[in-house]
Amino acid sequence: MYLFFGLYDIQLKLFPAKIYFQPVSSSDGSGRTLVNLASHKEALVVCSDNNLTTGITIWDVSTGEELSHRPTCASPPHGLVCLGHQFLVAAQVQKPGSYRGGAIFIWALNKAQVLHRSYPVEPIGPLACTSDGSYLVGGAPSGKLFIWEVASGRLLQQWSSHHKSVNCLVFSDDDSLLISGADDGVIHVWPLISMLDMAEDSRANAGPSCLYSWAEHRNSITDLVLGTGGSSSVVISSSLDCTLKVWSLGHGTLLQTFAFSTQINAIILDPGEQLLFTGSTDGTIFVSQFEIGLQDTAAVVTEDQSSRLTGHRGSITALAFSMNGLWLISASEDCTARVWDIVMGQVIRTFDHRKGQITNIVVISQTFFPSKDCQKTNNKGNVPRIPVSSLEKSSQPRSSFEGTVAILPSYCSLEEEHVASGSHTTASMKQQILDLEQERSPEAVQMKVETSVENRMWATSMIKHLIKVNKSLRSKFLDMVQSRLYPKCDDVKAKKRRRLDVENA
Repeated sequence: MYLFFGLYDIQLKLFPAKIYFQPVSSSDGSGRTLVNLASHKEALVVCSDNNLTTGITIWDVSTGEELSHRPTCASPPHGLVCLGHQFLVAAQVQKPGSYRGGAIFIWALNKAQVLHRSYPVEPIGPLACTSDGSYLVGGAPSGKLFIWEVASGRLLQQWSSHHKSVNCLVFSDDDSLLISGADDGVIHVWPLISMLDMAEDSRANAGPSCLYSWAEHRNSITDLVLGTGGSSSVVISSSLDCTLKVWSLGHGTLLQTFAFSTQINAIILDPGEQLLFTGSTDGTIFVSQFEIGLQDTAAVVTEDQSSRLTGHRGSITALAFSMNGLWLISASEDCTARVWDIVMGQVIRTFDHRKGQITNIVVISQTFFPSKDCQKTNNKGNVPRIPVSSLEKSSQPRSSFEGTVAILPSYCSLEEEHVASGSHTTASMKQQILDLEQERSPEAVQMKVETSVENRMWATSMIKHLIKVNKSLRSKFLDMVQSRLYPKCDDVKAKKRRRLDVENA
């Protein structure tokens, strides 16, 4: 079986006790030598939930050199994200028994100082952001979800999503869906369009419509991973009930269950979506084949069918893949992060985080990260292009229109202005505001036209997305019908389909 990792073909051989990765020489058909992706400069960002003085540490993945340290940060699990490849956003832990609200800090990659400090009304745990950096979502211990517009900092909406603390959040690769998991063992799938529609709704406590709700887990949800393919992909959930479950976003059904003898904290799929890596509380990383066929009933896979990566002396807290797809990175409560060469199945580098146990790891490109020379010369490096504002603490009442209101000049004689300039100016401003609210001025008409154009463009884009989703669902339905009519050909066609998906990845 051949997998496609970036620009590498990797031949995978499965043996009863161990998985061996054997690199195979590849060519693009033109005789040119392919670029070695391992030379691409990447950085590993780690943080702890120990205390605020621990901060964020950034290492060079290839050399192991410490690139930077950002003080004043202590983030809970899943509380650190990279926004638009240009900013780091971290939720801050609160002391037990504290009645204060939450805190979210934002750093630009080219600066060590905090860019924005925001203080939500509730403590925030997990964070998730859209791929373009437009929206940021945070989950609270109360079960509420908060969604902000990053450019303006507006808190668009908040609603009760779970009965217990929210533990993990993740967006689909096309940003159309948000998946949340909590201590109540329930997983919800929220369409982004529903959340944004709710933000424009005048009902204060109305919640968005939920696409799916899955409650098959018997304990807290610890991690969520999505495959590629947008709304037609799969969701993998891990839980303290010692199981992993694979769900179909297209059908909303359970496809497969992985059963283990120990609790699971972290999961990750390889870039080719052929291997599933599972981090357990005893420090073991299980490696399982990830094969999802067109079956009506969910299959159960046991840990006996998985291989193991050992080396950590504490519970696995986070897993990630390097951007080149060749290195698995694991973090543990033993205060270390390890880089695994998945070709050889061995540890090639260990990062010692003596400041405390690691709760979050994020792999970023060094494109927007300043070099040592830039830091010494106070050069700001690459200037961030995404607008970012301080996040609102609570939702503010909005008028029926948004935008900048231009106050027109008042026309009066010098004598009138000399006698009663203050009262006249106040009355003029009040009249202009009234005209804008009642849409009686040219500015109000212009605002209304611009709003209508924006709404039409947004509706057009959503229609295109729904058409794409509909085509995907129809294709899956036809595949299911064909598999039932011709069961003998099902296995052969499924293998061909998976091979095509890997080649097209």
